[in-house]
Amino acid sequence: MEYYSNQINRLVEELSGLPGIGSKSAQRLAFHILNMPKENVEKLSSAIINARSNVRYCKECFTLTDEEICPICKNTNRNHKVIMVVENTRDLAAYEKTQKFEGVYHVLHGAISPMLGIGPSDIRLKELMQRLQQEVDEVIIATNSSLEGETTAMYISKLIKPTGIKVTRIASGVPVGGDLEYIDEVTLLRALEGRTEL
Repeated sequence: MEYYSNQINRLVEELSGLPGIGSKSAQRLAFHILNMPKENVEKLSSAIINARSNVRYCKECFTLTDEEICPICKNTNRNHKVIMVVENTRDLAAYEKTQKFEGVYHVLHGAISPMLGIGPSDIRLKELMQRLQQEVDEVIIATNSSLEGETTAMYISKLIKPTGIKVTRIASGVPVGGDLEYIDEVTLLRALEGRTEL
């Protein structure tokens, strides 16, 4: 049984198609949008349309940007000889929030996953290898600790090592506030191997 008019149902349906938005959240968002002042709704819809039309990949690192070269790659104060390889733009943003990494990034837009049919040619590895023709001292592999992320890290490492460029992997291990008894063996082993001197 339908409770709402066609227009409301269509809005709820479109919103529930977004990742992480269930039907109840979609209904809440739909009614919030319907109660917003018309000019705010127009700003929201304009922002969505403009972003979809104007956002593209940075020609150097392949993050999402509305410019040909993103602000990080343009920044001459960044160390362009150190490249951190991440799976997606959200990972890049997470590292930028730390305000501690002064190098540049390379966004793969995925990870190798034979189960899903994603191979090395389906992510931005060829472009990474082209970037390494320039003067690069270190490549930091910051893919996730998942099976796909580990597979991708190993593959990238095997590709880069023959070039003589230093290849490192981010440390992973026990999360802050985590109880050791609940943490799996692989995570504990990585924490032990990645230990640092105090």
